[in-house]
Amino acid sequence: MIFSRATLDNCAAATGTVVVIDVLRAFSTAAYAFAAGVSEILLVREVEEAEALRLQFPEARITGEVGGRHVPGFDFGNSPSEVIGADLAGRRLIQRTSAGTQGVVLSSAADHLLAASLVCASATAAYIRRLAPEQVTFVITGQSDSSAWDADEDAACADYLEALLQGEDPAPELFIDQNKIIERVRNSPTGLLFADPEALHLPLPDLEYCLQINRFDFAMPVRRENGLVVLSQVRPG
Repeated sequence: MIFSRATLDNCAAATGTVVVIDVLRAFSTAAYAFAAGVSEILLVREVEEAEALRLQFPEARITGEVGGRHVPGFDFGNSPSEVIGADLAGRRLIQRTSAGTQGVVLSSAADHLLAASLVCASATAAYIRRLAPEQVTFVITGQSDSSAWDADEDAACADYLEALLQGEDPAPELFIDQNKIIERVRNSPTGLLFADPEALHLPLPDLEYCLQINRFDFAMPVRRENGLVVLSQVRPG
């Protein structure tokens, strides 16, 4: 496999298998939502799109943020701790975030498209291995060509996925030290914000939930259907 990296600025041109990464917190929240029973997640770029979809699907719930903060009228923020324990069995979820959902919607040239985070990394790698692609592009959604923000939390996840796809054993004592991956995320600029007592919109439990590597055994592929961008969960066989 040939591996490359992209950002929100250039992911629209990425072809082959494209993996859109958002560790803190969009695609960690999505994974916890699936674990809470969500049937599928509709990904959008704008708040207005999310609100319009709820009119189309009245039973749906909306999750997401603008600038990291809860959006008035949304049922949940972009927060794993909010969806854990929620009554979401069989429900459709609509998600709008400032990075992750942007990257998925923009990556329109991909032959195969997945959303990923650390909590479902191993299953994501297994799903990609089944596809046997020649090229895999990791979209580091926290990065932008117009910003100095380094988004090392997403880059760490990309490094981990790439190592898994190259056949390295993820056990801490071997090639991939999961503790080092966790520390990179914890010490990334975004990760450090969760320790700020004044950042009430970034609860510390969310960080801990996002750091639970391989908690879930499903990947999150994306399909485009009837004008919708649909995220689902699939357990690679």
